[in-house]
Amino acid sequence: MTDAHRAGLYEKLALASRRYNAAYVLFNQALADHLGLHPTDVQALSLLTAERGPVTVKQLAVLTGLTTGSATRLVDRLERNGYVTRTPDAVDRRRVLVAPVPERLAGVTAVWDELGQAWAELLDEHTEAELEVITRHLRRAYELSHVQMARLRARP
Repeated sequence: MTDAHRAGLYEKLALASRRYNAAYVLFNQALADHLGLHPTDVQALSLLTAERGPVTVKQLAVLTGLTTGSATRLVDRLERNGYVTRTPDAVDRRRVLVAPVPERLAGVTAVWDELGQAWAELLDEHTEAELEVITRHLRRAYELSHVQMARLRARP
């Protein structure tokens, strides 16, 4: 592959990525509006349900890329709306653990399940090898996003 061809592919990928990211942000806003939540709250709930168990506010801050103060306010909103609970850590009583409330998440899950069929059909167009590449790319992009968020926050 020539350098010019690769540069052209990068350009196409950058444009597709910009459109995808904008569409996802706008979709997240539409979903949040539908649920009566803030877009960050929707993403926090998604990240919380992807964890193996309850997390601390500090861990949630790391997951979301928020400061601990912003993560605390996020948890306050989610708790006030019944989406999460705070409980003392049995091992370290100074720590508080945040856990999603499954019954309250049922409404969120129902919307995701309804929309998920279309995503499954889109993914069915790919081979298993392609799905592995897409998954690897998304994992690495997630990690890079957190590195880049930290770099932006460290700037004066």
